[in-house]
Amino acid sequence: MKFMKLGSRPDTFYTSDSVRSVSSEVSSDLIIQVKGTRYLLHKFPLLSKCLHLQRLCSESPDAQQYQIVQLADFPGGVEAFELCAKFCYGITITISAYNIVSARCAAEYLQMTEDVEKGNLIYKIEVFFNSCILHGWKDSIVTLQSTKSFPSWSEDLGITSKCIDAIAAKIVAQPSRVDLSHSHSLRGRDDVSCNGGESHRHKAKGWWAEDIVELTIDLYWRTLIAIKSGGKVPSNLIGDALRIYASRWLPNISKDSNVNKDLESDVGSDSVVGDLRSRHRLILESIVSLIPVERGAVSCSFLLKLLKAANIVSASSSSKMELARRVGIQLDEAKVSDLLIPTKGSTLYDVDIVLTILEQFMLQGQSPPISPPRRKDGFERRRRSRSAEIIDFKFQESRRSSSASHSSKLKVGKLVDGYLQEIARDVNLSLSKFIAVAEAVPDFARVDHDDLYGAIDIYLKAHPELNKSERKRLCRTLDCKKLSMEACTHAAQNELLPLRVVVQVLFFDQARTATAGGPVTEIPSNIKALFTQNGDPRKPTSSLSTNATTVPPEDQWSVTGLKSPKSKLATLRMKLSEDEDLEDNYADGIGKNSKVKAICSLPPGPKRMLTVNFGALHC
Repeated sequence: MKFMKLGSRPDTFYTSDSVRSVSSEVSSDLIIQVKGTRYLLHKFPLLSKCLHLQRLCSESPDAQQYQIVQLADFPGGVEAFELCAKFCYGITITISAYNIVSARCAAEYLQMTEDVEKGNLIYKIEVFFNSCILHGWKDSIVTLQSTKSFPSWSEDLGITSKCIDAIAAKIVAQPSRVDLSHSHSLRGRDDVSCNGGESHRHKAKGWWAEDIVELTIDLYWRTLIAIKSGGKVPSNLIGDALRIYASRWLPNISKDSNVNKDLESDVGSDSVVGDLRSRHRLILESIVSLIPVERGAVSCSFLLKLLKAANIVSASSSSKMELARRVGIQLDEAKVSDLLIPTKGSTLYDVDIVLTILEQFMLQGQSPPISPPRRKDGFERRRRSRSAEIIDFKFQESRRSSSASHSSKLKVGKLVDGYLQEIARDVNLSLSKFIAVAEAVPDFARVDHDDLYGAIDIYLKAHPELNKSERKRLCRTLDCKKLSMEACTHAAQNELLPLRVVVQVLFFDQARTATAGGPVTEIPSNIKALFTQNGDPRKPTSSLSTNATTVPPEDQWSVTGLKSPKSKLATLRMKLSEDEDLEDNYADGIGKNSKVKAICSLPPGPKRMLTVNFGALHC
């Protein structure tokens, strides 16, 4: 850290009876009041360098012994005033990055300019600031941090903008240089000793991120804007810097925890909680506005953590939508736990925002409308700024260039089924929202329906109040042809499933077994033709052990003792005996034909698997 010493005389200021004075053979003739502190000084050394004091003294009436001057709004308080007063007396003072802003503002207030005396304090501070402070990395950061105590003065004097430009210029010029950052170099030495230097080399690329993390959000935002405008810092390094800043200032953004609970436990009154939440909201929305448009600049997990925090701090809908759009581009990188976004509503998780994310994911590769739509009430949407239009255009270009591949859609299909298994346990989750999430994934994105069936089974257990119509509506999302042998065995005895689903499961399971060469009687030609069109049933199905999430024991499928054709037929015979289901599920007139009735009259212990012509049935 650089510093500048001015003056040569020893410090002779002392305190007596709550009054600050200076030792001198000359009697004091000036009393200056600065924020509750009284100074007993001399006119000559002060007025010879301070134009403002000259004017105040000329305007006030002369006193017999002392002239009193009030400086109630003095910037920097007694410390800054005393520094300027010592300069006037020739007493040695030290100027550094820690006090240069307060000293400069105080000198400006007192009008210690060159017009009053050559080599005055303002001139000396400006020379030191421009030649030393702005050339030093940490000096620039410390000076910029100290401007938050004098925001208006620092802006008017150009201190803030000069520091920001100096910091951004160093980052843009040397984005991979390590030795500029003293604090990072210390951390790097520890990493080298523990990890052979690999961690140090990795962190070196973003050496500057942790050094500017203590800046307030307004200064940080302006600094990042200046860095991005340089166009030379990779977007992933900017993304890393945003992640570090969010981890520092947003409550538990790096952990999967209840942010709202943490807020209320840290502070007491509701007003303090509200103020803290407002500050967090400003930080979050500013971070969202700084995220680079390029895919992969930040991780999908980080975006979803921001989205969780956005719900807690009640961020604006535009910030939430921007995050949802960004997550939609990288949704194939997400985990189920990332999508479990808490909400303040009746449900445990925010399902609506996940639906928006899925919609954005499916929109990849599609061209956006040429012009923004008009509002329904006939008024034109408020014209956006030119910079906002440019950012949106870059985002749309990024979305079109990153069209979701087939493999990514398969990953998202597995992800959604795992997500469904988690939200299905919520007793307040409506059937329409559950179905909307299930249908948001195209059919080809689900290689098998085992995970989807598991989610439906969990939902049926958590919502026993569903009527027959709602259960049938729920099960329409299920394709029985894509169930594995284990899933079919469980579904055949699932008392919560509608009759039609059980019949379909038994039908396709029988036909698959027959086509694979199992011990069944002659399969009718129409059934063989049906399965020939639907693919090769010999293709192995995925194991249930590949579920996207770990299902608790009470929600796992119990298949012990369920692989017997006898148990399948017993369940089917029981369900077919329900007269209401016969009429509801077989509206096409086949529910009471002789073929279905024949099933009920089958002997309880057949030696072969069931073979009945169900050619009239279809999914």
